[in-house]
Amino acid sequence: MSHPQQEPDRSERDPDRSERDPDPDRSEREEHQHGAHGRAPTRGEQWEAFKRSPFLPAIVLVFILAAAAGLFAGSYTYSMADPTPHRIPTAVVGAQDATRGKAFLGGMEKALNASLEIHEYDSVAAARDAVEEQKVFAILAVSPGGGESGSKVTFDVSGASGASVAQVLAETAPKVGEKVGVPVTVKDIKPLQEGDPRGLAIFYISLAAVIIGFVGAIQLSVHARGLNPAERIGFTVLYALLGGFVIAAVVDWWLGAVDLPFVESWLILALTMFTSGMVFSMFNTLFGRWAMIPTWGLMVLLGNPSSGGAVSWPLLPSVLGHIGRWLPPGASVNAQHTAVYFGGHQHPFPFLVLAGWAVLASAVFWVWRHRHPGGREKAAAHAAVPAAG
Repeated sequence: MSHPQQEPDRSERDPDRSERDPDPDRSEREEHQHGAHGRAPTRGEQWEAFKRSPFLPAIVLVFILAAAAGLFAGSYTYSMADPTPHRIPTAVVGAQDATRGKAFLGGMEKALNASLEIHEYDSVAAARDAVEEQKVFAILAVSPGGGESGSKVTFDVSGASGASVAQVLAETAPKVGEKVGVPVTVKDIKPLQEGDPRGLAIFYISLAAVIIGFVGAIQLSVHARGLNPAERIGFTVLYALLGGFVIAAVVDWWLGAVDLPFVESWLILALTMFTSGMVFSMFNTLFGRWAMIPTWGLMVLLGNPSSGGAVSWPLLPSVLGHIGRWLPPGASVNAQHTAVYFGGHQHPFPFLVLAGWAVLASAVFWVWRHRHPGGREKAAAHAAVPAAG
């Protein structure tokens, strides 16, 4: 009786195969799987898979962050590293009629590269009012007594109007007076508060309001994504009011660095935080997950260096000096600066700028709220209750 011939084991057919592959059936399974699923993906399919993976946005962010770091350093260095006078409004009383006064004025313009913007006044009192209104940064007054022509010069600067401008003027005036032979007396008629000798505290509290304003909106989008549009605006108002209060309380009550007109300063900080938060919400509606790029560019790269907080606007590059006043950081610094040092002479312009940005951002967010990545679905309709049988 013959027996059916047994098929030799795969390892017997290829003795070396068991040594090369401990699982001889794996290749056949893989071949079967490739046959079932198809082929190796094409380059187009690989690219589509890569675009859907988290690696593409991660790589893009690497380059964006590197560029942002360079732009951040460059923007602040460009505006602050070498402040140069461009246009310094200066009140003049009597200098145009005195020989030595004209000589001193000409020497100042030459030393400052013709950057003085002269405003003539009939009296020192009128010039002082102009300082309070922040129309001029200094007062040049010529009075009898001393000098070859019987006149002397009093040069009044205003540290509160701009510490960096006052420093430039105070350092330049005695040198020019010595050169033209005119006795010069320099006084600071509006000094900064003792706790803020460089005048930077206002810039820092405004910067804090701007940064925390849009960071708060980012955190709401991450951790409270389900907020509906009206709720999102409401919570932005809430953290702006509380955050502005805490900033003012820390700087004034706790550290005692600056004596703030508390309620006015608090509300300016709150308006700044709300505006900054809504600017991010607007860009989040328009650009989705890339909203941080235009927010950072507008508020930090452009807005803060041009705000006039760290370097007064007459010493900024001329373009930045003009643009900064129309952006939220510059408006916040201007409003806060006037509230602290020139109470009773507050101007509506910075408040209109802040309110304008807040209204614009809120309107864009509200009109296109359906595009915002946040919000929650409407509650599903109640299921019908089956009838009792």
